Amino acid sequence: MITKKELLECAKANFTKFGSKRITLDELAKTLGISKKTIYVHFKNKETLVNKSVTSLINDYKLDINEIVKNNLNDDILTIILIYKRGFEYLRYFKPSFIFGLKKYYPKAHTTFYNFRHELAFTIIYNLLKNAKEKGQILPNVNLKLVTELYFLNVGTIAFSSDNLFNIYDSDTILKHLIVYNLKGITVKEYANSYYN
Repeated sequence: MITKKELLECAKANFTKFGSKRITLDELAKTLGISKKTIYVHFKNKETLVNKSVTSLINDYKLDINEIVKNNLNDDILTIILIYKRGFEYLRYFKPSFIFGLKKYYPKAHTTFYNFRHELAFTIIYNLLKNAKEKGQILPNVNLKLVTELYFLNVGTIAFSSDNLFNIYDSDTILKHLIVYNLKGITVKEYANSYYN
Protein backbone atom coordinates (compact mmCIF):
# COMPACT_ATOMS: atom_id res chain seq x y z
CA MET A 1 0.00 0.00 0.00
CA ILE A 2 1.19 3.49 -0.81
CA THR A 3 2.32 5.64 2.10
CA LYS A 4 0.86 9.02 2.96
CA LYS A 5 4.24 10.61 2.20
CA GLU A 6 4.43 9.02 -1.28
CA LEU A 7 0.90 10.17 -2.01
CA LEU A 8 1.69 13.68 -0.84
CA GLU A 9 4.85 13.86 -2.98
CA CYS A 10 2.93 12.76 -6.06
CA ALA A 11 0.16 15.26 -5.33
CA LYS A 12 2.67 18.11 -4.91
CA ALA A 13 4.36 17.26 -8.20
CA ASN A 14 1.07 17.07 -10.10
CA PHE A 15 -0.60 20.09 -8.50
CA THR A 16 2.38 22.35 -9.17
CA LYS A 17 2.83 21.04 -12.71
CA PHE A 18 -0.79 21.08 -13.86
CA GLY A 19 -2.62 23.27 -11.33
CA SER A 20 -4.52 22.23 -8.22
CA LYS A 21 -7.95 22.60 -9.81
CA ARG A 22 -7.13 20.73 -13.01
CA ILE A 23 -5.85 17.52 -11.40
CA THR A 24 -8.65 15.33 -10.06
CA LEU A 25 -8.33 12.70 -7.39
CA ASP A 26 -9.24 10.11 -10.03
CA GLU A 27 -6.27 11.21 -12.16
CA LEU A 28 -4.00 11.20 -9.14
CA ALA A 29 -5.16 7.69 -8.20
CA LYS A 30 -4.58 6.49 -11.78
CA THR A 31 -1.08 8.01 -11.81
CA LEU A 32 -0.23 6.16 -8.61
CA GLY A 33 -1.96 2.93 -9.66
CA ILE A 34 -4.25 2.99 -6.63
CA SER A 35 -7.95 3.39 -6.05
CA LYS A 36 -9.44 6.74 -5.13
CA LYS A 37 -10.55 5.17 -1.85
CA THR A 38 -6.88 4.77 -0.91
CA ILE A 39 -6.46 8.53 -1.15
CA TYR A 40 -9.38 8.97 1.24
CA VAL A 41 -7.65 6.67 3.74
CA HIS A 42 -4.95 9.36 4.08
CA PHE A 43 -6.81 12.58 3.25
CA LYS A 44 -10.38 13.61 4.00
CA ASN A 45 -10.90 15.27 0.60
CA LYS A 46 -9.07 17.05 -2.19
CA GLU A 47 -9.05 20.34 -0.30
CA THR A 48 -7.21 18.68 2.58
CA LEU A 49 -4.72 17.17 0.13
CA VAL A 50 -4.12 20.56 -1.52
CA ASN A 51 -3.68 22.20 1.90
CA LYS A 52 -1.20 19.55 3.02
CA SER A 53 0.64 19.83 -0.31
CA VAL A 54 1.06 23.59 0.06
CA THR A 55 2.18 23.20 3.67
CA SER A 56 4.69 20.54 2.63
CA LEU A 57 6.07 22.69 -0.21
CA ILE A 58 6.51 25.59 2.20
CA ASN A 59 8.18 23.39 4.81
CA ASP A 60 10.61 22.04 2.17
CA TYR A 61 11.53 25.59 1.18
CA LYS A 62 11.88 26.66 4.83
CA LEU A 63 14.39 23.86 5.39
CA ASP A 64 16.37 25.14 2.41
CA ILE A 65 16.16 28.72 3.71
CA ASN A 66 17.43 27.68 7.14
CA GLU A 67 20.36 25.87 5.53
CA ILE A 68 21.20 28.88 3.34
CA VAL A 69 21.09 31.24 6.33
CA LYS A 70 23.22 28.89 8.43
CA ASN A 71 25.85 28.59 5.69
CA ASN A 72 26.08 32.34 4.95
CA LEU A 73 26.07 34.04 8.34
CA ASN A 74 28.64 36.66 7.31
CA ASP A 75 26.89 38.01 4.20
CA ASP A 76 23.23 38.96 4.57
CA ILE A 77 22.89 40.34 1.02
CA LEU A 78 24.28 37.15 -0.50
CA THR A 79 21.95 35.16 1.73
CA ILE A 80 18.94 37.03 0.30
CA ILE A 81 20.11 36.30 -3.24
CA LEU A 82 20.61 32.61 -2.47
CA ILE A 83 17.19 32.35 -0.80
CA TYR A 84 15.52 33.71 -3.92
CA LYS A 85 17.73 31.64 -6.21
CA ARG A 86 16.47 28.53 -4.43
CA GLY A 87 12.92 29.83 -4.49
CA PHE A 88 13.13 30.38 -8.25
CA GLU A 89 14.31 26.79 -8.65
CA TYR A 90 11.01 25.77 -7.03
CA LEU A 91 8.86 28.28 -8.92
CA ARG A 92 10.32 27.36 -12.30
CA TYR A 93 8.30 24.13 -12.21
CA PHE A 94 5.07 25.70 -11.00
CA LYS A 95 2.24 26.39 -13.37
CA PRO A 96 0.87 29.88 -12.67
CA SER A 97 -2.55 28.20 -12.46
CA PHE A 98 -1.36 26.41 -9.31
CA ILE A 99 -0.74 29.67 -7.46
CA PHE A 100 -3.78 31.48 -8.85
CA GLY A 101 -6.03 28.43 -8.39
CA LEU A 102 -5.32 28.43 -4.66
CA LYS A 103 -6.90 31.84 -4.28
CA LYS A 104 -10.00 30.95 -6.24
CA TYR A 105 -10.67 27.35 -5.19
CA TYR A 106 -8.67 26.62 -2.02
CA PRO A 107 -8.80 29.67 0.28
CA LYS A 108 -7.23 27.90 3.26
CA ALA A 109 -4.23 26.81 1.17
CA HIS A 110 -4.04 30.31 -0.33
CA THR A 111 -3.97 31.82 3.17
CA THR A 112 -1.15 29.45 4.14
CA PHE A 113 0.79 30.44 1.02
CA TYR A 114 0.10 34.17 1.54
CA ASN A 115 1.18 33.99 5.19
CA PHE A 116 4.42 32.30 4.18
CA ARG A 117 5.13 34.96 1.51
CA HIS A 118 4.53 37.63 4.14
CA GLU A 119 6.75 35.86 6.68
CA LEU A 120 9.51 35.41 4.10
CA ALA A 121 9.44 39.08 3.10
CA PHE A 122 8.79 40.81 6.42
CA THR A 123 10.58 38.51 8.81
CA ILE A 124 13.39 36.70 7.02
CA ILE A 125 14.32 39.11 4.21
CA TYR A 126 13.60 42.28 6.21
CA ASN A 127 15.81 41.09 9.08
CA LEU A 128 18.63 40.22 6.67
CA LEU A 129 18.34 43.69 5.12
CA LYS A 130 18.34 45.24 8.59
CA ASN A 131 21.49 43.30 9.54
CA ALA A 132 23.20 44.39 6.30
CA LYS A 133 22.25 48.02 6.96
CA GLU A 134 23.65 47.80 10.51
CA LYS A 135 26.91 46.48 9.01
CA GLY A 136 27.04 49.51 6.70
CA GLN A 137 26.41 47.50 3.52
CA ILE A 138 23.15 49.29 2.65
CA LEU A 139 22.89 53.02 1.97
CA PRO A 140 21.79 54.87 5.12
CA ASN A 141 18.76 56.62 3.58
CA VAL A 142 17.12 53.40 2.30
CA ASN A 143 13.68 52.63 3.75
CA LEU A 144 13.95 48.86 4.30
CA LYS A 145 10.22 48.35 4.84
CA LEU A 146 9.44 50.01 1.53
CA VAL A 147 12.18 48.05 -0.26
CA THR A 148 10.72 44.86 1.18
CA GLU A 149 7.23 45.75 -0.01
CA LEU A 150 8.36 46.86 -3.47
CA TYR A 151 10.85 44.15 -4.31
CA PHE A 152 10.37 41.10 -2.13
CA LEU A 153 6.74 40.68 -1.08
CA ASN A 154 5.27 39.93 -4.50
CA VAL A 155 8.14 38.28 -6.33
CA GLY A 156 6.03 35.24 -7.26
CA THR A 157 3.21 37.40 -8.55
CA ILE A 158 5.61 39.38 -10.73
CA ALA A 159 7.27 36.23 -12.06
CA PHE A 160 3.86 34.75 -12.92
CA SER A 161 2.33 37.90 -14.40
CA SER A 162 0.36 37.65 -17.66
CA ASP A 163 3.17 35.58 -19.16
CA ASN A 164 5.06 33.11 -17.01
CA LEU A 165 8.51 34.73 -17.01
CA PHE A 166 10.04 31.31 -16.27
CA ASN A 167 8.86 30.19 -19.72
CA ILE A 168 10.52 33.21 -21.35
CA TYR A 169 13.75 33.66 -19.36
CA ASP A 170 16.04 31.35 -17.45
CA SER A 171 16.08 31.49 -13.64
CA ASP A 172 19.45 33.27 -13.49
CA THR A 173 18.24 36.11 -15.71
CA ILE A 174 15.11 36.55 -13.59
CA LEU A 175 17.20 36.42 -10.41
CA LYS A 176 19.53 39.15 -11.70
CA HIS A 177 16.76 41.48 -12.85
CA LEU A 178 14.30 40.95 -10.02
CA ILE A 179 16.63 40.53 -7.03
CA VAL A 180 20.33 41.22 -7.67
CA TYR A 181 20.01 44.53 -9.54
CA ASN A 182 17.54 45.87 -6.98
CA LEU A 183 19.85 44.91 -4.11
CA LYS A 184 22.83 46.38 -5.95
CA GLY A 185 20.94 49.67 -6.18
CA ILE A 186 20.61 49.97 -2.40
CA THR A 187 24.04 48.74 -1.31
CA VAL A 188 27.10 50.89 -0.75
CA LYS A 189 29.65 50.89 -3.59
CA GLU A 190 32.22 49.16 -1.37
CA TYR A 191 30.02 46.08 -0.99
CA ALA A 192 30.29 43.28 -3.52
CA ASN A 193 29.52 39.59 -3.88
CA SER A 194 29.89 37.06 -6.69
CA TYR A 195 26.43 37.89 -8.12
CA TYR A 196 27.27 41.58 -8.53
CA ASN A 197 29.71 40.91 -11.39
